[in-house]
Amino acid sequence: MKYLTLSNSKIIKGFQKGFITYGLHLAPSTLSGRNVCPNASPGCAEACLNTAGRGMMNMVQEARINKTNKFFDNKYEFVLQLVKDIQAGIRFATRKHMNVCFRLNLTSDIRWEKYGIMQEFPKQQFYDYTKSKQRMRAFLGRGLGYNSEMPHNYHLTFSRDETTDIEFIKEVIKKGGNVAVVFDEIPKTWEGMDVISGDDHDLRFTDPHGKIIGLVAKGKAKHDDSGFVVKVKSESEQQNQKK
Repeated sequence: MKYLTLSNSKIIKGFQKGFITYGLHLAPSTLSGRNVCPNASPGCAEACLNTAGRGMMNMVQEARINKTNKFFDNKYEFVLQLVKDIQAGIRFATRKHMNVCFRLNLTSDIRWEKYGIMQEFPKQQFYDYTKSKQRMRAFLGRGLGYNSEMPHNYHLTFSRDETTDIEFIKEVIKKGGNVAVVFDEIPKTWEGMDVISGDDHDLRFTDPHGKIIGLVAKGKAKHDDSGFVVKVKSESEQQNQKK
């Protein structure tokens, strides 16, 4: 079984920028009976894009659950196969004369820096979103020259949800990190911070530093009322009514 995919609709957008992105889909949160998203909030778990696109197919869901169980049952063998998939991806991109990058947490938040994968491929770019403050601080500490477990070729974007305190978001932005925020409509600024669209592509490691990465609510997130999705439209309507 090959673990990496090219078919995710978001990562395909990187083709226009000369990047082939390989991603790993596991069964998110506790869907498999094992938790791969230890910091997921209720709103995040409910709005997850796990069933977007081909994800709505039963066979795809079963494959993701099987991969998740394989990871927990024998992590050594799982990582060995993952390394083989990465090697194959590099060869494919080379033949196509394109850059290649890897996102191993398409629907999970596993600390892949612990498994030596990025270290095995120091010339390749890896990136992910994370909801772990610990992981994000380790990533930011690396950028400031502190000792860090984060490999130099691994980029993280913090993912805000309804439980995230604004003070932490501002801390990340101040230190040059980026924070992904889901909106019903992407604004130019939010809480006094600049917002750029993150929907044009998924290559987060190419984003300018110290920005809010705005993502438009999709799928089940369009109906979110937990606070996971920041409601810009409703706020604008209220301000117009006051005028």
